[in-house]
This record gives sequence, structure tokens and C-alpha cells, in this order.
Amino acid sequence: MRIHVVSDVHGRADALRRAGDGADALICLGDLILFIDYSDHAQGIFAELFGRSNADRLIALRTQKRFDEARAFSRALWDSLDGGAWPHIERAVRKQYAELFEAMPTPAYLTYGNVDLPHMWAEYARDGHRVLDGETAEIGGLRFGFVGGGLRTEYRTPYELDDDAYAAKVAAVGQVDVLCCHIPPAVPELLYDTVARRFERGSEAVLELIKDTQPRYVLFGHVHQPLARRVRIGRTECVNVGHFRASGVPYALSV
Repeated sequence: MRIHVVSDVHGRADALRRAGDGADALICLGDLILFIDYSDHAQGIFAELFGRSNADRLIALRTQKRFDEARAFSRALWDSLDGGAWPHIERAVRKQYAELFEAMPTPAYLTYGNVDLPHMWAEYARDGHRVLDGETAEIGGLRFGFVGGGLRTEYRTPYELDDDAYAAKVAAVGQVDVLCCHIPPAVPELLYDTVARRFERGSEAVLELIKDTQPRYVLFGHVHQPLARRVRIGRTECVNVGHFRASGVPYALSV
């Protein structure tokens, strides 16, 4: 059985439409929405609402780790919108989700990324789309576990969880053949982004599960330009499946 895996789609509906070609199933590890694009500052919801120059400013502040200034700057912009921030964000997110779920192949198994809005997915998922978070599914005779979202950071993205809440989802999955997460296990070379020049957060709970149960694979995304895309821990192959927005190419897994 051939399975294609994508993560960090960030608005690439065009490539997503083709992502299942030649595969028996698709797995999507989240981050469907493009809120702000660090590669092309003119793209994403923030730039659509406030223009490229304001996106340039926000990205510069975040990159310099001036998070309090970044929040104050963005808050002033959101407060300037008629009716407040949420109606404008909701319209933009709904437009992206409508396009992305329409393009999503079937059958597909999905979990959330840290920038996703889980409460909206049920409205857009179609027949053949199965959303799992802290849950398992049998695919091709193997047990797959799914853990969505991310851990708390200074960026305060929509689906960030406390460490204990995230660990509870990992524990609920338990022993599996393949573990599918949005964020990596807490291994430094998997967490360092060589372009952003910073460490992202990874999961200690996932790392402990790997050491305790030794699944065949752990698949994840989140770090767009990692120092290492693959690391072996015991018999477990840990694989960053790639930044789908940039590559448009799914990772192929044969089981």
C-alpha cells in the first residue's frame, strides 16, 4: 500500500489537489491555513488585510524576538478594523478552508497543525476525510496514531496546548506502528530551522513514546527547513515529511 503524507500546506490548494495521485490514501498533518508567509510577505491573511509593509514590520519584530512589540503592533492594526478582528479573520479562514477541503483528495486521514482552527473543520471535511486527534486508525493493516496541534510558544498560534494536555493525547494513542504528529519529537536536530535560525518546540512526550514503544515510523512537519529531515532512534525512523507549501510534493510511504 502506498500512502502520501503532507504537512504545512499553508494554502497550497493547487498542489494539494494532486497530492493523492498514485496513492491509496493521503495523510495530512495540518497547518492548512496561511496566516503570514515568512518567505513571501505579500501572501497570507495578515498581508491581505493590512498590506505588505505591515507584514514586513510584524515579521521583522518576530524574527528579532521582540514579541511584546510585535503583539502591540498587530493589536493596534486589529483594533483599527471595523467590528474588531474576529469577523475579518473568520471570513479569510473560511475562504481558505473551503478551497483546501474541496481540493483535499480522498481517502484522507487528517490531524490539526498549530495554526489551524479545529472547531471549523467539521463544516468543511467531506466524505472520505477522517479527522483524528489523540486517536488511532488502521491503514493498510498497520495501526496509525494521530496527535495534532503544537505546544505553547511566544507566537501564540491558535491550536497550542499545555504540555500535559499534549502528553495526554500521546498517551491516548499508545503503542502504534506509525505515529503521525504535526510537531517533531524533542530532538535538537529535528527542531532547528536553518533559515529562521531558531529552535521550534518539540514534544518530550513523543520522544518518550518512541523510546518506550519503538514504532516503525514517526512522521511530522512544522519545522520548514530542518537541520536534519530524518533521525533514527532505536528502530524508529523519525521523518520530517516536508514543507508542502514550498515543495508541492508529498512524502511517499509504502506499508
